[in-house]
Amino acid sequence: MPIIRARAAQAAALTRIALAAKRHWGYPERWMQVWEPQLTMTPAYILANEVWALRLPKELAGFYSLSGVEDRAFLENLWVLPGYIRQGYGRQLFDHALRRCRELGYKAVQIESDPHAQGFYERMGAHQMGEHVSLLDGQARILPVLELELE
Repeated sequence: MPIIRARAAQAAALTRIALAAKRHWGYPERWMQVWEPQLTMTPAYILANEVWALRLPKELAGFYSLSGVEDRAFLENLWVLPGYIRQGYGRQLFDHALRRCRELGYKAVQIESDPHAQGFYERMGAHQMGEHVSLLDGQARILPVLELELE
């Protein structure tokens, strides 16, 4: 399936993908409301970052976004619509992201992962290098921080 450079006009569609994918894990609606600003893709964000989408014949099925500092890339988003999870589309997007990182000269990719996605990233070759801890509704939320060195 083709992976295309996302356009600013696709911001609403990408936001729908991110929200649907996050909801897939059964998080409380209150948490979804807290996360909605972070999961909202704006035209300005799309224009300022590497944002690529997986296009299927009838819809966009997923996307990823990258930012970077010096020789380190940050995979800020990688979302697949729930109906397409476990069909290889996440791997396609991740592989494409790694190719883009290499083309852009990055030496490593860092990922602050949802705990539900940690296994996926580890299967892709990333390893945990730390954690990011925050509080949400008085509960500690621990996000694994993973890294993958690029050749």
